[in-house]
Amino acid sequence: MGVGSRPRTRREATVTADDRRDGDPWHRPLRHVRAGSLSADTAQTPGMRRLEAISQATVGAERLWMGETHVAPETASGDHHHGEAETAIYVVSGRPRFVFADGAEEVRIDAGPGDFVFVPPYAPHREENPWPGETAVLVISRSSQEAIVVNLPSLWAPA
Repeated sequence: MGVGSRPRTRREATVTADDRRDGDPWHRPLRHVRAGSLSADTAQTPGMRRLEAISQATVGAERLWMGETHVAPETASGDHHHGEAETAIYVVSGRPRFVFADGAEEVRIDAGPGDFVFVPPYAPHREENPWPGETAVLVISRSSQEAIVVNLPSLWAPA
């Protein structure tokens, strides 16, 4: 784009061969995923609803997965981990609780809007929303273009 020219807008978040610009890594277009176009066609855990925004499938991401998770009032997800991926969580709304094992003890982190939570690779955990009347909404980012979810029978199950 030259000086004074107007930026183009894109309506779709579909990756095309033209987006790769003959292998030129410096001039690839930014990708825009609209809130209403998130996909539920991703790995799920009971008690949660994950929506995919940024991934290989949606924008051609190579090392990052990002999406939104909804935890309904008075529910808990199943125990799970995210394989080799590091996971960062930002709480948009609600008061989610994150539960993990530390030795023989269950540890609970109560979070609220604006808080961040880091989940290390292979760390068994679950998300809970024990409060009535408010869905917890989270933005999730992982160091993988995949939504890696390994559902477990308990927090102490071998990863």
